[in-house]
Amino acid sequence: MSRARHRLLCPSLAALSLSLVLGVTHAETALFSADGYRIGLYRSPTPHQVEGAAIIDTAALQTLLARTPRPVLIDVYRRQWLEGRFIEDQPHENLLGSHWLANTGDGDLTPAWHAYFARNLNTLTAGDRAQPLVFYCRADCWLSWNAVKRAAAMGYKSLYWYRDGLDAWQAANLPVTPAQPEPFP
Repeated sequence: MSRARHRLLCPSLAALSLSLVLGVTHAETALFSADGYRIGLYRSPTPHQVEGAAIIDTAALQTLLARTPRPVLIDVYRRQWLEGRFIEDQPHENLLGSHWLANTGDGDLTPAWHAYFARNLNTLTAGDRAQPLVFYCRADCWLSWNAVKRAAAMGYKSLYWYRDGLDAWQAANLPVTPAQPEPFP
């Protein structure tokens, strides 16, 4: 083999090898935990179903909000947590009357974050597992899917997933309000 061909072929083979290794590594990255919670790529297309809950759109949510008992709105959008406090890196808004349980839609929750979620749900429902709960985040966000799944596993019975979340609400020109997460712990 000529030197010129060898010099061209070696870098090409090295690049091909690297791309194959990276491709295998990426393909092996798990997207779901053993318990079935989404643990990666939270901002990506979401399914059209979630076990234990009904999926609702903006019109259905407006209908629910007019009913008695009124559902509890729960925003699970993430907020950076550093050195024992929430860090406001950018303003966040949510639907009027919502309770922001930040970071509770993560796929893997530490015992402290799980307790925060459970304690707040218990408080917001006054211990009534039949109280309607609506979970949301943003469009194409698995955090609210995880939170609904987690609430169902905890025995809550009247669950709704507002799948397109805050993005759909704002697209309908409906009111939002500045939000702060519920205090942790």
